[in-house]
Amino acid sequence: MGKPDKRAKFVELAESRTNKIINLIRLLGNLSRRSNYSYTKQDIDSIKKAITQELNRTIALFDKGKDTPEEDSFKL
Repeated sequence: MGKPDKRAKFVELAESRTNKIINLIRLLGNLSRRSNYSYTKQDIDSIKKAITQELNRTIALFDKGKDTPEEDSFKL
């Protein structure tokens, strides 16, 4: 795979994955409806912390040029 092919593949995957993340964040936002769900400020703080940490970890990978992120799953 040549450099143009690598660039095209990156653009394709970056756009697809970023759009998936945006859509999932919007779905997460649907949980804010108090008429349908019950949650605490601590729950929301935990969610914000997990998302922020993973986003920062991923940005650091691009800054450092590393290949693989650490994988942790989120639990309330």
